[in-house]
Amino acid sequence: MPVWHLESSSAACCVLGGGGDGNPRESSPFINNVEVDRESFFERKNMALFEEEMDSNPMVSSLLNKLANYTNLSQGAVEHEEGEESRRHEVKGPRMGTFIGVYLPCLQNILGVILFLRLTWIVGAAGVLESFLIVSMCCTCTMLTAISMSAIATNGVVPAGGSYYMISRSLGPEFGGAVGLCFYLGTTFAGAMYILGTIEIFLTYISPSASIIQADSVDGEAAAMLHNMRVYGTCTLVFMAMVVFVGVKYVNKLALVFLACVVLSILAIYAGVIKTAFDPPDIPVCLLGNRTLSRRGFDLCAKVHTINNSTATTALWGLFCNSSMPNATCDEYFAQNNVTEIQGIPGVASGVLLDNLWSAYADKGAFVEKKGASSMAVPEESRASGLPYVLTDIMTYFTMLVGIYFPSVTGIMAGSNRSGDLKDAQKSIPTGTILAIVTTSFIYLSCIVLFGACIEGVILRDKFGEALQGNLVIGMLAWPSPWVIVIGSFFSTCGAGLQSLTGAPRLLQAIARDGIIPFLQVFGHGKSNGEPTWALLLTALICETGILIASLDSVAPILSMFFLMCYMFVNLACAVQTLLRTPNWRPRFKYYHWTLSFLGMSLCLALMFICSWYYALFAMLIAGCIYKYIEYRGAEKEWGDGIRGLSLNAARYALLRVEQGPPHTKNWRPQVLVMLNLDAEQQVKHPRLLSFTTQLKAGKGLTIVGSVLEGTYLDKRAEAQQAEENIRSLMGAEKTKGFCQLVVSSNLRDGMSHLIQSAGLGGMKHNTVLMAWPASWKQEDNPFSWKNFVDTVRDTTAAHQALLVAKNVDLFPQNQERFSDGNIDVWWIVHDGGLLMLLPFLLRQHKVWRKCRMRIFTVAQVDDNSIQMKKDLQMFLYHLRISAEVEVVEMVENDISAFTYEKTLMMEQRSQMLKQMQLSKTEREREAQLIHDRNTASHSAAAGKTQPPSTPDKVQMTWTKEKLIAEKSKNRDPGVSGFKDLFTLKPEWGNLNQCNVRRMHTAVKLNDVLLNKSQDAQLVLLNMPGPPKNRQGDENYMEFLEVLTEGLNRVLLVRGSGREVITIYS
Repeated sequence: MPVWHLESSSAACCVLGGGGDGNPRESSPFINNVEVDRESFFERKNMALFEEEMDSNPMVSSLLNKLANYTNLSQGAVEHEEGEESRRHEVKGPRMGTFIGVYLPCLQNILGVILFLRLTWIVGAAGVLESFLIVSMCCTCTMLTAISMSAIATNGVVPAGGSYYMISRSLGPEFGGAVGLCFYLGTTFAGAMYILGTIEIFLTYISPSASIIQADSVDGEAAAMLHNMRVYGTCTLVFMAMVVFVGVKYVNKLALVFLACVVLSILAIYAGVIKTAFDPPDIPVCLLGNRTLSRRGFDLCAKVHTINNSTATTALWGLFCNSSMPNATCDEYFAQNNVTEIQGIPGVASGVLLDNLWSAYADKGAFVEKKGASSMAVPEESRASGLPYVLTDIMTYFTMLVGIYFPSVTGIMAGSNRSGDLKDAQKSIPTGTILAIVTTSFIYLSCIVLFGACIEGVILRDKFGEALQGNLVIGMLAWPSPWVIVIGSFFSTCGAGLQSLTGAPRLLQAIARDGIIPFLQVFGHGKSNGEPTWALLLTALICETGILIASLDSVAPILSMFFLMCYMFVNLACAVQTLLRTPNWRPRFKYYHWTLSFLGMSLCLALMFICSWYYALFAMLIAGCIYKYIEYRGAEKEWGDGIRGLSLNAARYALLRVEQGPPHTKNWRPQVLVMLNLDAEQQVKHPRLLSFTTQLKAGKGLTIVGSVLEGTYLDKRAEAQQAEENIRSLMGAEKTKGFCQLVVSSNLRDGMSHLIQSAGLGGMKHNTVLMAWPASWKQEDNPFSWKNFVDTVRDTTAAHQALLVAKNVDLFPQNQERFSDGNIDVWWIVHDGGLLMLLPFLLRQHKVWRKCRMRIFTVAQVDDNSIQMKKDLQMFLYHLRISAEVEVVEMVENDISAFTYEKTLMMEQRSQMLKQMQLSKTEREREAQLIHDRNTASHSAAAGKTQPPSTPDKVQMTWTKEKLIAEKSKNRDPGVSGFKDLFTLKPEWGNLNQCNVRRMHTAVKLNDVLLNKSQDAQLVLLNMPGPPKNRQGDENYMEFLEVLTEGLNRVLLVRGSGREVITIYS
């Protein structure tokens, strides 16, 4: 028992104690807050090995319990990834199956206004064969889209939100927002189209006398009709919007009624076709010659008729002649041609199909003529207004008919939009949608053939049934009564309009609540029950613009564009996910392939341009503007989308293609590794270094911003993350486009070496290192900063990388500054690849340096021909296509000054002092003060005897033997005894390292020339001498560089990589 007691207490300790983060076990978000009973105690004791993991990783049983209780969010609610219990709405258990939940809604949405109002006219204008092609193309497009959509919909749980959710989560927020808004606009314009269809049926076929605005003449009838459509359409829109606002439940209750209307209408059409086979209806059509006459103003289709054994003229005669008398003057065509009467619907067995096979496109205002009918041509006539001809109201051609027809195959998303209400969405959506498309495709294709086989061609081309006394053409075919179709089509279009006004605001609300488009935030709000009030208002306003267009034939191509763009991106999403083979792409629907998706996408794009190339470009422009807006102003979202995966794949492919070796000289550009120093608060010490990087790079090429933290990674992880965030925010502020790489190392020296060796990936590695001059290298509390700097210089040289060192970096300009004048001076002393020439050219591309002039100085030795050097340099720059002033500076070889000796002595004494680091701090300070006082006194004494040689004001351009001797004697003769006195005065000068003296002499001389020529320059670029091969003189090297650049404001020391980076060849 005691043993068990010890175990239990320790186990209880494990169970109730905190995990790795110190939180008690009960507070874990994945494990319910319940008392630890005996049963759970034993269970947890068995899992004691995983005790430390339990706070961050749930038990499998707990996770499965969470997933089993998963509930879909209502449409427009916060996205399911957040999954906060408090923000989930209570939803009834999903209950709808494939037939009720997907098949019937898709059927109702696909079969609609175009079928009833325009399909017969399309068959008449395009002919059976071309109409078959139009319908086949559109149905193939939707079928391929449905296959892609089924794959996406079965790849995981799709919350309510349907197509927008699928596209945005597959293609990312930018594409999702752009396509989501296009889909929204398409749905809204679809609402306008359905309302216009409703009004057209009402005013043309149900109650023509209800027109508010009457036409003064026959010519004004079309305009009056459009005005009536606008008035009635606006009233209907307001009424429908109020119904939707009051409650969606009423719309849903009426949905079954509207569906019944559609089904009954379709059945009536088929019944009518069957009846025509053995009992064709008697529907006479009046022809004058081969021209169809509108049954308006006359009943009898004849010129004269017999009444009580006497011949009298008919009402038709009165329309074409100036009086009812037989000898009246008549229209010439009327006089030359006979009036005949034919059957409008001869029946399916009549053989009229052969006449309707081919297209009969016509211009606007053309006569609707019967092919093959006898007609006597007359001279060109001025078409008298008021004659009862049936005329075409718009010009017809193949591509225009595609644009008008396509909306009749949209609606395939109806099932996926209801995914939240389905028993098994992953099974129902593919089955129901594809079955609905197959059914509707069969209906459309069979209707085309049956219409062509049953109805006379002139009646098919009679859009508004004028030859049938204003009856609906398809209604005359139906059985038992034309009113079945008229009333059925009226209610089905009315219902479709209501559903569009219900669905579109919810789609906008879902986009707004995702937060990817800032200016749409207001439309995410609504009534207390979640109904999108503001979104409904915007939808009604956009819908009103469609109604003001007033023509069904003009609105249809607009919404075709938006739907086609949406379908195109659904196909793209599926193709991208399939080609990337992302591990999460595991659809249950297996009958898809990327080639089908690609074909669907290509077909959508082709149909867009077939319908209307200018509408297509306009729709793409809208989508492109939304895409760029979201990219720049939208919220950052990480949805694991395919475009991100595509970018990664493309980057990997490109990196593998990039050669491992150095690029060709023509492609060389500085790929910069920027070395930043951080202070104790992990803030960047020299932010101007990033400003200079931005000015140098202008967003081109590779930029890696690196820094080193001293310590171990386990201890410094939090500081490293903070430092990285600080660097990234500074990069954003300075508009530096690149990558941040922070290394934690035991010492700064190793960390910098690691960065230089390993930063970058594959062929995308840096070739240039940019760093700030260590201004504090002389300070005694930081004695070894110079050692890190010199070792970094050696590392870059060993790695064959260029090095840029910015001195006085805090004086460099910010990105907002602009130099209105000034020079960028390049001192080209040694050639190490031409980097000195390239850097000013790159800098002057930026606005900060654009107005600066470039000047190039080079130094001539005694044996050089200065004039020829200048000519050669000018020619070299000409071939490089770089414009710059050129100057050759001649350096006179004179004796080493006392100032140089004094500088060298101070340097060596300081070096000696640094080596004696074992002295105490007070002793070091006293020693340094003594050396400083002694050096100051000796420098003053030496300055009284000898002045440093000054650079001649006038540059000698060509050396001759006489000039050389004179110059040497001038500089040397007066000072011979002086220098002997100097060595007498300072015996320790004779003990100096002569190599150091010569180097100091060069630094002093060059500094004099630099100050003389470039003291007022905005930037001085200068060759950076390499460090000594012997490491003993590293501290002296720093002193040489300090003397070389003394007195200059902004200096960029440049050390090339040794390879050519600039070429004269194209």
